[in-house]
Amino acid sequence: MQEQTVQILCILGVFLSFALAELIKGRFFAPEATREDNRLDVAVTLLFPLISLAVLSASTALCAWLMPDMRGALSQWPVWKMVLVLLVADDLTQYFWHRLSHTSVMWPLHRAHHSAAYMSVRIVYRNNAFYYALMPGIWLSGMLVYLGFGWVYVGYSIVKLTVIIGAHSSVRWDQWLYRWPAMAPVAWLLERTISTPATHFAHHALVQDDGIGHYTGNYGNLLFVWDILFGTALITRRYPPAYGLADDRQHGSESWWVQFFYPVFKSRRIDTVLGTGPHTPPP
Repeated sequence: MQEQTVQILCILGVFLSFALAELIKGRFFAPEATREDNRLDVAVTLLFPLISLAVLSASTALCAWLMPDMRGALSQWPVWKMVLVLLVADDLTQYFWHRLSHTSVMWPLHRAHHSAAYMSVRIVYRNNAFYYALMPGIWLSGMLVYLGFGWVYVGYSIVKLTVIIGAHSSVRWDQWLYRWPAMAPVAWLLERTISTPATHFAHHALVQDDGIGHYTGNYGNLLFVWDILFGTALITRRYPPAYGLADDRQHGSESWWVQFFYPVFKSRRIDTVLGTGPHTPPP
């Protein structure tokens, strides 16, 4: 079985497992979701794999053209070294990409991820198409796969997507750790190492002045360590009472195709209030 097939099947299995858990708990069909939310969630879930695979393929094709003699050159590296390189080339660069996306420069390509007034596996990949098409980490990952990181990258991506899906899921798996005193050391270590629902839900909060919301921080995807190292972390073990964007609550949701394909389709919301929303500083 080819590497990409294993990767896709495993990630799909993780996604469906969390989705099923949300269905059982009655949280998959969020009452806050609008018609545009439902359409955007479906479109992104279907199209994200195509976009990411296209970027990975383009990256490896460029490598084959620019350095044909380097295919598989690093395949003999030990696994631990490959993982360290992936954590920097993919996860650390994504931390800074995400952080940049909360400035007026990049906010239009990330706004769709925060326009949902709910948390769920449905919004894991919910971003503008160009947000992923331009993401440095995906391009660098394609290069590393070309250099011989193949199966290690597959394992790494499965672990990473499991953490990210779990951090968005309304199942809130970390609550179980907080309830049991015996699990306190595990909870303390986990919430400072990887993204958890409590820390990532804070990033999606509607407001930031209640001591829980923290949308100007908690940017980590796989590792929360980056937020701790760069001073953007907030750990409260509490969950915000509301999510989404204030301007959407005032004016209503934008059309799903505008959110997903901007700037191909113009947005009166972004074009008129760019940089003045609650998640971005004035330009």
